[in-house]
Amino acid sequence: MSYVDGFVVPVPKKNLKAYRAMAKKCAKIWREHGALEVKECVADDVSKGKWTSFPRSVNLKPSETVVFSYIVYKSRTQRDRCMKKVMADKRLADMMSGKNMPFDAKRMIFGGFKVIVTG
Repeated sequence: MSYVDGFVVPVPKKNLKAYRAMAKKCAKIWREHGALEVKECVADDVSKGKWTSFPRSVNLKPSETVVFSYIVYKSRTQRDRCMKKVMADKRLADMMSGKNMPFDAKRMIFGGFKVIVTG
């Protein structure tokens, strides 16, 4: 079964263009290193829930929007190989150091997931 990395990120609305440029660059590099698919999705129909929601999960501010992203891999093993290459890729050095990030990485939620159903 395939493997997926998922992310939820608060992005200042004024930085959405910069985030998109960064995401396009990253998607290309992830694909070069073995990712099967990369999706970056900006909130369109996302309300703040009473107890839980995407906005609550990242402590969303009024000037921000939520971005939900995922990367698909053939397997966990392939994902681990890909991530090792991505983390060593010099084209991402500034981003990996935390410089020039168009969002607050401290409020990013991420994790790896085993796919259990494909439709």
